[in-house]
Amino acid sequence: MTESQKWYRLAALAAGGYLLYLLSPVLTPFVAGAVLAYIGDPVVDRLESRGLSRLLSVVLVFVVLLAAIFALMLVLIPLLERQIVLFISKLPTYIDWVQREGLPALGALLGIDLGGLELGALKTAVSDYWQQAASSARGVVSALSRSGATLLGWLANLILIPVVTFYLLRDWDVMVGRIRELLPRRFEPDVVRLARASDEVLGAFFRGQLIVMLALGFIYSLGLSLVGLELALLIGVLAGLVSFVPYLGFIVGIMAAGIAAIMQFQDAVHLLYVVAVFGVGQAIEGMVLQPLLLGERIGLHPVAVIFAVMAGAQLFGFIGVLLALPVAAIVMVLLRYAHEHYMDSELFNQSTDRS
Repeated sequence: MTESQKWYRLAALAAGGYLLYLLSPVLTPFVAGAVLAYIGDPVVDRLESRGLSRLLSVVLVFVVLLAAIFALMLVLIPLLERQIVLFISKLPTYIDWVQREGLPALGALLGIDLGGLELGALKTAVSDYWQQAASSARGVVSALSRSGATLLGWLANLILIPVVTFYLLRDWDVMVGRIRELLPRRFEPDVVRLARASDEVLGAFFRGQLIVMLALGFIYSLGLSLVGLELALLIGVLAGLVSFVPYLGFIVGIMAAGIAAIMQFQDAVHLLYVVAVFGVGQAIEGMVLQPLLLGERIGLHPVAVIFAVMAGAQLFGFIGVLLALPVAAIVMVLLRYAHEHYMDSELFNQSTDRS
């Protein structure tokens, strides 16, 4: 490859990245559709191997996938809405408890006088917000109704996701085959090897991590409900959603549930129950869910996970958050490949003997 060809390819790569950056606001339905198609393709392949046509297999998987998503939304959204309303309505009570009990106890523990901290303004602001919530919600709906372009864009994205998913599911194997045909014969073995390694990592992430998150959300919500915590579902779902970062779901969940338990029950017994719930959840994740569903196939360090999510959000917004971990997993595969080549290279194996 000549020097000019190298610069040409580098410029093309930079231009492609900049184009993706410019198009990021409209990529949401396509990325979401591609993720759903990627998750569903192995099931379609299994059905096809048992004698069903590709189209019938796609239709079956597509219907089941959409039904599961809509059923989950129909059940969870009203329950979460009630929990959020309950949380906001109780915020003034929580603030009173912090002012009356929490700050004096914290001051005594730290040896600092926190009596000067006044939370009355915060309580007033929360109360005002709660009183205006209904009118604000109506205002948002009214603004969306008046803004035809925004409403149409939102509806178009909602409709495009299942459409993109269906067509990608139908043509997934064809697209993969055509991409492989375009590969230079010289590089095809290495590219196919890297693609298979990336597929293994991405499959573990998309399918395994999703199941882990759902399972942990269910375990935490059920356990906190048995404890009697009023915000059990809200805290359990939150802890499950952020559990894609190792230990973050456990830390966020046990802190939120612990504070909620202290404010609701005002005793140490229920706090111990909360710790037990998250201890059981962590044990199930470490001994059952992670080894069974993920194993060591992803292997991203927690700091790398946090950095990838934050970098993706900074560069591409919501799309960046969706793509952050898959891209980081693929980069990890490429780095392993580069490491193998470096260990076999003359640079690494060159003798240091100068005699």
